Amino acid sequence: MTALSVLYRGPLASCNYDCPYCPFAKRVDPPALLREDRAALDRFVAWAVATTDRTLSLLFTPWGEGLTRSWYRDAIVRLSHEPHIRRVAIQTNLAARVDWLTAAKPGVAALWATYHPGQVTLERFLARCRRLDELGHRYSVGVVGLPEHHDAAVTLRAALDPSVYLWINAAEGHLYTAQEERRWTAIDPRFGDSVRPHRSRGLPCHAGETAISVLGDGTVRRCHFIDTPIGNLYDGSWRSGLRPRPCTNAICDCHIGYVHLKPLELYDVYGPGVLERIPATWP
Repeated sequence: MTALSVLYRGPLASCNYDCPYCPFAKRVDPPALLREDRAALDRFVAWAVATTDRTLSLLFTPWGEGLTRSWYRDAIVRLSHEPHIRRVAIQTNLAARVDWLTAAKPGVAALWATYHPGQVTLERFLARCRRLDELGHRYSVGVVGLPEHHDAAVTLRAALDPSVYLWINAAEGHLYTAQEERRWTAIDPRFGDSVRPHRSRGLPCHAGETAISVLGDGTVRRCHFIDTPIGNLYDGSWRSGLRPRPCTNAICDCHIGYVHLKPLELYDVYGPGVLERIPATWP
C-alpha cells in the first residue's frame, strides 16, 4: 500500500504552561471550542480508521497541550491498534500522566516530548520518562536551545536512558555563536539542522506528495507553512491533490517542515522515526 504521513492540527489552542517563548502560554479555550475540537478529532479518527488503502503515519501537532484532554489520549489508543496505521504520535509537554498508554500498542504509539525548564521540575519530568521506559513506548525528548536552558539540558541528557534521543530546537530569533553551536551539538548531534533556516524555494519536497497537513475542518494543505489548500480530507479531493511540487517558501526553519525537504535526505536519517523525531540509528 502507498504510505501517507498526516500532520493533524485541530482548533485546540490551550496550554497549561506559561513559557515566555510561546504565544499560546496559559491560554484557556472556552467550552464551545473544546467541543468543536473534540468533534473534529472524532471525525478525523473515523477517517483514519476507514482509510485502509493507505499505510498511515499520523502526528498530532496541536497549538496547545493535547494530552490533558481525554479525546486525544483515546484517539491515540484506538488508532494504535489499526493494522494499516504504522505510527500515531503527538507533540506534548508530558504534563499529563502516561499510564493511559498501557492500552496503546507499543511500537505504534509514540510521543514527541518537550521539557520546559521553569514550568516543571526535572524530577517530575524524568518520572514521566521513566514510566514511558517501563511501558516500552517510543519517545523523544527536546529542549528549546536558549542559553538559560543549557545547564538543564546537560543534566537532562545525563539522566535520560541513553536510548532516548534528546533533540535541541534552535530558539527563534536567537543568533548562535560558533561556540554556542558546538555546546548544543555536543548534546544533540542534529542541532545543525535546526540552527540555520533552510533555503527551500524551488526545492522538491515530500510535503503534498506523501505527507500532508490537515486542519480540523478537513482542509488539506501541503504542509503547515503553505496556506494554499490542495483539497479536503472528507470529500476525497485530497487524493487528486497529491503530487510532487517544489516548495514555494523562501526558507523552511521548523523541523516539521524541513524534515520533508528531499535534498536534505532526512527521511534516511530518521527512517520510521521521522514523525516522533527519533533517528533510525540512535543511539
